[in-house]
Amino acid sequence: MGFSIALLVFSGLMMLLVLMHKGKGGGLSDMFGGGMQSSVGGSSVAERNLDRITIVVGLLWFACIVVLGIMMKVNN
Repeated sequence: MGFSIALLVFSGLMMLLVLMHKGKGGGLSDMFGGGMQSSVGGSSVAERNLDRITIVVGLLWFACIVVLGIMMKVNN
């Protein structure tokens, strides 16, 4: 039961984090000041941190799916 709830939480977080990333035309990160920075020096610290957080949440999301799959296989 706990992994099902964790999967729901991580799924919601993944949706929010992906929407916050800057795409070709901006994205929701522009709402938080991301579009006001110049892209001369590469990606900003905030974008790099957002990338790292997204990767960690994605790995936790994947781990929940794997654990739920193993638990379903064991119970059958």
